[in-house]
Amino acid sequence: MGILDGKQILVTGVLTDSSIAFHVARIAQQEGAKVVLTGFGRLSLVERIAKRLPDPPPVLELDVTDPAQLESLAERVSAHADRLDGVVHAIANAPQAALGGNFLTTEWQDVASAVHVSAYSLKALAIATLPLMQAGGSIVGLDFDATVAWPAYDWMGVAKAALESTTRYLARDLGKHSIRVNLIAAGPIRTMAMRSIPGAEHFEGLWNERAPLSWDMADAEPAAKGCVALLSDWFPATTGEIVHVDGGVHAMGA
Repeated sequence: MGILDGKQILVTGVLTDSSIAFHVARIAQQEGAKVVLTGFGRLSLVERIAKRLPDPPPVLELDVTDPAQLESLAERVSAHADRLDGVVHAIANAPQAALGGNFLTTEWQDVASAVHVSAYSLKALAIATLPLMQAGGSIVGLDFDATVAWPAYDWMGVAKAALESTTRYLARDLGKHSIRVNLIAAGPIRTMAMRSIPGAEHFEGLWNERAPLSWDMADAEPAAKGCVALLSDWFPATTGEIVHVDGGVHAMGA
């Protein structure tokens, strides 16, 4: 019997089998959950990746910036699951102009896009799935420590700071529904998203030097296990929290 036995979980953001979201879906299934995936854009790719999971789940289209798709999400999910016990927000994107050392020259429309997709979408997804969410349910988002400035991360770092704040306000307002909202602040993983950040290679040296625990940038499983733990009933009174799964780098000085 797994820690998610009988639960029904919506996982967003699966694009490749190197993504944290893919491994969350995999481990969730291994722990007894029924999973539904959402994808954006290249749905055929998401469907192909979904077939690599232990039990290939349905894949729904979701553009978190499209009000119509958000409004219809609960109805579309209900064709595959009669309720939701958990939602994983693994959605982030910033235009290239907002990354890679362009902080001082990035135009507002690019900043707005990064914040909309990477932070506001957590609130939008929470509200879209609320009709199906059960008391005791859990929303878990993916974060990258926003308490400091990182090389190359620029406005995505600002968007992650907004994501962290959004989590706290959602925790406040969804508590009356007995729904928990937390983040996993993962260390860097060699995903498609990371490879799209100019200068992201700097992170590998930083983590090799500063992580008191070993950190493998090719291994998304530690972060995924953290997400699954928060989706379970083992954190019934934890909300508004940022759980670091980064080898301990967040706790180290220079």
